[in-house]
Amino acid sequence: MTQPPNQPPQGGFGAPQDQPPQGQPPQGGFGPPQAPPGATPPPPAQPPGTPPPPPQGAPGTPPQPGYGYPQQPGPYTQPGPYGQQPGPYTQPGPYGQPQQPGPYGQPGYGYPQQPQFPGAPGTPPGGGSRNPFKGKPAVIIGAALAAALVIGGTVLAVSGGGDDSKKKPVADKSQDGKAPASDAPVNPGDGNGDGNEGSEDLNEGRQAGESKVLWYKEAPDAPGSGADAPGLWVTDKVAVKAAYKEVFAYNVDDGKVAWPAVSFPEKICAVSQQKTSADKVFVAYKEGTKDTAECNQVVELDLATGKKGWTKEIPEGDLFDSALSLSLNIVGDTLMVGRSMSGVGYDVTSGDKLYDKKKYGASCFPSAFTGGAKLLAVSSCGAGGDDEHDEVQELDPATGKAKWTKKFPKGWRVERTYSVAPAVIYLTNADKKQWNITTLKNDGSVRSEVDVDESFAPECGWAILSRDLQGCEGVAADANTLYLPTEAKSGANEIVAISLESGKEKWRVKSPADEAMMPMKLDGANLIAYVQPSYDAGGRVVSIPTGGGSHTPKKLLQNPQGTADIEDGFFSKAVDYVDGRFYLSTTRLTGNDESKEKLMLAFGK
Repeated sequence: MTQPPNQPPQGGFGAPQDQPPQGQPPQGGFGPPQAPPGATPPPPAQPPGTPPPPPQGAPGTPPQPGYGYPQQPGPYTQPGPYGQQPGPYTQPGPYGQPQQPGPYGQPGYGYPQQPQFPGAPGTPPGGGSRNPFKGKPAVIIGAALAAALVIGGTVLAVSGGGDDSKKKPVADKSQDGKAPASDAPVNPGDGNGDGNEGSEDLNEGRQAGESKVLWYKEAPDAPGSGADAPGLWVTDKVAVKAAYKEVFAYNVDDGKVAWPAVSFPEKICAVSQQKTSADKVFVAYKEGTKDTAECNQVVELDLATGKKGWTKEIPEGDLFDSALSLSLNIVGDTLMVGRSMSGVGYDVTSGDKLYDKKKYGASCFPSAFTGGAKLLAVSSCGAGGDDEHDEVQELDPATGKAKWTKKFPKGWRVERTYSVAPAVIYLTNADKKQWNITTLKNDGSVRSEVDVDESFAPECGWAILSRDLQGCEGVAADANTLYLPTEAKSGANEIVAISLESGKEKWRVKSPADEAMMPMKLDGANLIAYVQPSYDAGGRVVSIPTGGGSHTPKKLLQNPQGTADIEDGFFSKAVDYVDGRFYLSTTRLTGNDESKEKLMLAFGK
């Protein structure tokens, strides 16, 4: 039978996640990194209308049918629109079982770890990003605290110490057939100078056929509790990276400093992931040093020159409308600045205010926005009432007016957007412990819902209060196909191509190595993917044909084994592949003065 999209859902995909051994933290991944020693995370909070944290699923239980998609007849069909009947997709088990230690479950932090959600994108804590897909997927939803609603919430990325037991051997210099190692990577440093004092030859022992480290940069000093290093912008001339209180720029060819580091008076708290058509980005920093200082100082930055453009102090919102964290999204000529319960549109060229996007309708509060090809807004509506629900709107970026509105049934929370053009929405239902992926048409009506029995594992960062709609890596989409990585519980995983027209699987391809593979981006008719490093090989960049015929991955770059430990050691990372070069950067500094922490590396032939 076919279930109408606005009727209460019948089931949901998503197998409960395996628990780590008692007393051991989950393994590393691309999700929320482990809190470093001494870090003080903020208390978790959530706005009115946010569903309670979902309990842990039962290990080994298979997935359930999803919200709203047409049900198939047979043993897996759920009788009736509301019925949850026992059967192969029923999820019994200890959903309220105690959680294992995690970044917020360590002794002394004062509150328990956020529980994991069955079938959600990969957000496992861990001591290093050894393999983003071997962790246990989770969506983190903050626990409701009345006091936190007074000051609002925040988005946190934390990290922890590496796991020395997982160190990989460095390539033996005496091995036969190695490539010449006479071209050491240039210009190490934190951006404050060009000296080579204390540099490392990361290409030593490089084997024939391996790419080389073109250049690398050491991280700047950070406080002992760590610091954020958000964003990675690559143009045809420069690679630009934010870290703590500075933004650094390097020539893509030789790694030399492109322009002097731009400093900010307080720590950077948000960046726009997108660039304007004129290669300008936006950076926000805190107004003060206190934990309660708002993230309200926004600056335009020219990637070509490093010059600051217009600046804005984002005004306070209404009661409970916090600016402790901001989202910065560029759509066309508009910068959309999102607070916890509203948004403000600015002209990217002049900085002039264009409009406010505030409460509308039946107590609908816009709480998250997207950038890129479309401006989507997600709102929480009717908090605490019988009609409590989430809505997605496409906004005209020039005026803020809604082009269409899509209302989702009560109990379903919009967590992420896997794509904005087309709009692919990832939702969860805490009460039913289910997830759903819905694709919308250009008018907001349902195009399809993913109908694939699989545990997918894109890497998604923390989203405690603010919903970081575009905070998932390892997922890509074109006009007709969604590409998602499966969870890799051990060894290789697969990338599954899913039709956006039907929600059905089109094809899948296995990782060419015994390590997980994740989509990065589309390059014409090819999908560019990144394969994780292993103990005896560096990571690799591959190209996968998306059309008819074979989908066998073609190797574009094989990174040197000698840098696999560095490549694998970032607690959370940002990657890109541009003009034949692979860029790898950390998104979190540990603040460990005893280690020579890397900020970013560039690999090429």
